[in-house]
Amino acid sequence: MEEAAIDAALVERVQAGDRLAFDLLVRKYQHRIIALIQRFVPDWHEAQDVAQEAFIKAYRALPNFRGDSAFYTWLYKISVNTAKNFLVSQSRRPPMDDILLEDAVHHEAAGRMHERATPENEFLREEVERTVIAAVEELPEEIRTALTLREIDGLSYEEIAQIMNCPIGTVRSRIFRGRDAVDRRIRPLVEG
Repeated sequence: MEEAAIDAALVERVQAGDRLAFDLLVRKYQHRIIALIQRFVPDWHEAQDVAQEAFIKAYRALPNFRGDSAFYTWLYKISVNTAKNFLVSQSRRPPMDDILLEDAVHHEAAGRMHERATPENEFLREEVERTVIAAVEELPEEIRTALTLREIDGLSYEEIAQIMNCPIGTVRSRIFRGRDAVDRRIRPLVEG
């Protein structure tokens, strides 16, 4: 059974009064939501509290969930808004975009380089990492957001389109432009 279909079935059960079905959704997504919230609220204990608040808000709003978007997309929006509201309530400024730059490294490529860790490879890995972070930082906000939602969060194009409130074609274009900009910046390093 497809993930979206499983989520939809669990949501229906929650809407019918089955609290245990919501527990399953919490267990399924709690780690992803906490990781998301920690981009805004780095303190682990505070992030736990904010995540709990996000799940409470989701539970209370679930009777009105119509399934126009995937459950995770809906939960993602609630979590980001809850984290931003927490920062405002603490008189802290929320970040201008939805991801920290430290998350902008493509972990799979870094992992492969780490397997052959020599001083030269480690230096190259660090240089590529700095270059990727700088390249992502220089991207316009809408391109940076689309790219990180795809590459870091692993969201589908459809989910990103819903979160960013734009057509899928626009999402594809933004991700392509973001990847191309990063690729142009790191190509001299990896070819040299």
